[in-house]
Amino acid sequence: MTERFERHRQPWTPTEIAKLHQLVAKGMSLQAISKSLTRSEESIKTRAKLDKLKIAKKR
Repeated sequence: MTERFERHRQPWTPTEIAKLHQLVAKGMSLQAISKSLTRSEESIKTRAKLDKLKIAKKR
């Protein structure tokens, strides 16, 4: 079985966290952020919750 995300269970780097904050501020969807950071949507949701970020809902 191959992993969908090669970053599986990797710790977040300060650069990734900064980029996540930027993308959320731009109002990007969870799916778009996931592609941009090459992380799973679940991972992004968890990190966003830790940082108290609100990810835009898809319209």
